[in-house]
Amino acid sequence: MSEEKTHVYFVPGLAAGKEIFKNIRLPKDRFEMHILTWQIPEKKEPIAKYAKRMASQVTHKSAVLVGVSFGGVVVQEMAHFLQLRKLIIISSVKNRKELPRRLKVARATRAYKLLPTKMLLSAEDLTKYSVGPRSKKRLALYQAFLHVRNERYLNWAIKNMVCWKPKEKIEDIVHIHGDGDIIFPIKNIQDCVVIEGGTHIMLLNKGGEVSKKIIEAISS
Repeated sequence: MSEEKTHVYFVPGLAAGKEIFKNIRLPKDRFEMHILTWQIPEKKEPIAKYAKRMASQVTHKSAVLVGVSFGGVVVQEMAHFLQLRKLIIISSVKNRKELPRRLKVARATRAYKLLPTKMLLSAEDLTKYSVGPRSKKRLALYQAFLHVRNERYLNWAIKNMVCWKPKEKIEDIVHIHGDGDIIFPIKNIQDCVVIEGGTHIMLLNKGGEVSKKIIEAISS
């Protein structure tokens, strides 16, 4: 019976764990969810090599791959090594043009190298960097789901988020984005499915709406 279902693989956002998907609901008679965990990158590992290692965890043919925020960047790299039924990114970007100005400046000046990642290992600082300065309630909500506080991983992930340059445009990618996202403002985003009132952490507070959009994307 399991083989008749659509297998949906999820990659969380920067430093986040599987709990970030706790409010995503897909009908169990039609879908089977698989949540991948972040691996610690090798020293100076290229993102393509890392993505190939992550892709090896996708063991079903014609699967759906879903990535959130930085996970959306990684799944686009993973897609080059897989035959997918559908590729979906949430609260993420598809190219450098969609990055906000501050990240473009960080890339040009290499300011990202100056980030005190040892300080970011604290839950509060890491949360603020990941989702932006929001209300204490929202920070606390997201903070509970940040588990990867390895310094090598953080240095690697921040660099690859800021400096990512996709090899080629991926056709038929589905991009779900909130119009209230302050990390990746929607004014920079092209060709997306909009969640009204959605923020960068809309998986947690708008899980039902996001789930609906995922199901619609897979079924289209």
